[in-house]
Formats: sequence, structure tokens, C-alpha cells
Amino acid sequence: MAENNRPGAIRKKKKGPLKGTGGHGRKSLEGKGPTPKAEDRPYHKAHKAKKLAARHQRSAGPARQQRLGGRRTSEELVTGRNAVLEALRTDIPAKHIFVMANIEADDRIREILATVTRRDIPALEITRSEIERLTEGAVHQGVALQIPPYKYPDAGDLTSSILEKWHGGKMEKPPLFVALDGITDPRNLGAIIRSVSAFSGQAVIVPERRAAGVTASAWKTSAGAVSRVPVAKATNLNRVIDQLKEQGVFVVGLDGDGDVQLPALELATEPLCVVVGSEGKGLSRLTAEKCDQVVSIPIDSAMESLNASLAAGIALYEVSRLRGQAGGQR
Repeated sequence: MAENNRPGAIRKKKKGPLKGTGGHGRKSLEGKGPTPKAEDRPYHKAHKAKKLAARHQRSAGPARQQRLGGRRTSEELVTGRNAVLEALRTDIPAKHIFVMANIEADDRIREILATVTRRDIPALEITRSEIERLTEGAVHQGVALQIPPYKYPDAGDLTSSILEKWHGGKMEKPPLFVALDGITDPRNLGAIIRSVSAFSGQAVIVPERRAAGVTASAWKTSAGAVSRVPVAKATNLNRVIDQLKEQGVFVVGLDGDGDVQLPALELATEPLCVVVGSEGKGLSRLTAEKCDQVVSIPIDSAMESLNASLAAGIALYEVSRLRGQAGGQR
């Protein structure tokens, strides 16, 4: 074939443009791929929250990570504005506080933030999804406080020290204790602690085994009253009851089959320990035998029994009322 020697003709020896940006244009049309998630973009606030949560998980160690996976560990989260505020007011040794981003602040939140700033408690701002995962579905109101394991005083030592103050004339009202026999629901424990605080009780006593402990659920139900009322552990509850009786404390058990109805509780004005049994089984046989009186709360015959925490609240109110009457007559 004859060679093309026409003026201005160009013989092409390779594909693609020799000049211009045509090849670059084809590459730009390919795009940059899918948009990264917000938490993977360094400039986004979700990325900062993710880093803070990851740092917290590493510092908390395997035990805390197990709890996030759904298993209970020794560390607890106090959730809800009232409970968190009450815990902070008592200088509880908190480890971290989690605050939801863009939270609507009220007086409680402002006091919480001022307190953690003053006490130099690390505050982590996290997203709503993160705080809901941390609190495992509990009602948190946008704030959660991580606290160390609750330190239970010994029941014998605690009650003895309180009775020593009473006998030494350092207390205006007789001591009032509540002992729990077979209460396994931490929400019942929290509600009872709240009632003990409301009616000027000094302590709650729980058995070391087969009993509810001070968990985040108990903290929440007590609305922070755990910070004001000590919860003591008894290795043997019946032995502690014997010790209390030797020190001049009258022991009253609550049971639906009690031989004394609550309005006739004459022992209310004395140093007193109210023993609350479980809703289903009531008081154990040996504990009931050790009580000076077994008291029942009169209720409508259509209702078989009262919730343990409700029964405790009614009994403590009546004790407080009778003590008030006695004080007014002096």
C-alpha cells in the first residue's frame, strides 16, 4: 500500500491522545467510591465519639467489655439524672461519666457537669446509639455514671457502731434497721432502700448468699438513696438477728400470716429491726421464729399479698408515724 504523503497528514503509531487530558477525564469519571460512614470520617463528631468509646473499652479491661456483651461484671453504670446526681453529691468515687451528644440540659445536668468538672471525672460525649448500647436498654435520660463495685460494710460491725451512738445519747430517734430475707430482685432492694431513706432508717442488711445486691438496677430504683443508706452484708442473717436482740433491738417480721396487725405495732418506738421476706415464700421458718413479733398488713381479701418493697414502705411509714406521735406526747 502506498504511503500517505499528503500535506498535514499524521501517521498514528499508538492509541490514546498525544496531548490534552482525555485520559485523566476517563479516570475522574470512575468516582471515589462509596461515601465513608460518619464514624470513619476524621472531621466528623461521630468519629471522635467512636475513638473515645474505644479508648474507654481498652482502659476498662476485659471485665467491662464482657458486660457490654451482655454479661454482668463487677463494674456498674448508674443511669438517669436523679440517680447520677445523688451519687455525685455523696462524692462516690466515679470512674467516668457518659453524656449523650446534644443533650437537652436542665438544672440537674448543669449540676452534674459542674460537679464532674470540679472533681476532674473524665466526661465522654457519645452518641445516642452508643449510650443505649452501654446502658443495655435502661432508661438513661442521656447520662450514665460508671462506678466501682459497691463496698458492703459488715452487718455486725455497722449495727454495733450505730447502737453505740444511740446508747451514748448521740441520736435523737431510736435506730431503725431493715433486714431482707430472700429478696432476690435488685429493683425491690432499690425500692426498699429508698423507703428506708425516706423514713429515717439507718441501714439495710442483706444476706451474703441468694440475695439481691447493689447493682445498677438497685441504684436506679433507689433514685440515688443507696448513697445515703448503707447496705451491709451478713454472712449469716439469723446470727446478726441474735446479735441485735442481745444489744436491745426488737425484731419484727413482716408476713401475711402475722399474729399482730400493723396498726397495733407497740414496738415501733423502740430500737427496731424490720425483717422483710420475699413476696412468694415470705419469711423463712427459722427467721420467723427469731422475731419478737410477726406483723401482717391488713389488706382486702381479694388481694393475696403485697409486693415486698411496697409492704416494707407501708411498715416503715407506720413506724415513722407512731414514733412521731410518741415524740409529740413527751
